[in-house]
Amino acid sequence: MVIGIIVLGIALTLITSFLLPQSTRSIDPIYQARATELAQSLLNEISAKSFDQNSDRSGGSQRCGEDMDGDGNADLCTTAAGLGLDAGEDCSNRDSFNDVDDYFCISNINAVTVLNTPDRPMNPSLQPLYQDFLVSVEGFYDGNMDGNNDGAISSLKLIRVSITTPNSETLDFTTYRGNY
Repeated sequence: MVIGIIVLGIALTLITSFLLPQSTRSIDPIYQARATELAQSLLNEISAKSFDQNSDRSGGSQRCGEDMDGDGNADLCTTAAGLGLDAGEDCSNRDSFNDVDDYFCISNINAVTVLNTPDRPMNPSLQPLYQDFLVSVEGFYDGNMDGNNDGAISSLKLIRVSITTPNSETLDFTTYRGNY
């Protein structure tokens, strides 16, 4: 009887040591799916914005780097060091963002805060799903598409959205926005 109890104790210990780690990892695919949905939503929103603050936003027929006012001189794009929020824009209000680099101010901000804007409030029933997710957006000019910031103005901006899940896994999602 004593030997049976000892064997049962050892067997339960082994079974528990295999099952417990599996149960904590079972939530990972759910977090990854939510992070992917969140990143895709943000990347779609960002990609729909104008390439640059100095680009034409009334149909996109004129671009920075081209002669938009007809004076014979190319109207320059924002410098690499000048990427980010422009005058009159507030990082806490995405509705004021009008070009892709305005989003680069988002750094380790709670996903619910990012998604819940005054003009587009988030459905309260969805808020718990993204409560402990963190969002960061960064980007730079990357004309040769190598993923490195060389500091030169080009016709491509790399946009990277990083989502940190509640279990501290960081997932990076990247796209390019061309000056077209």
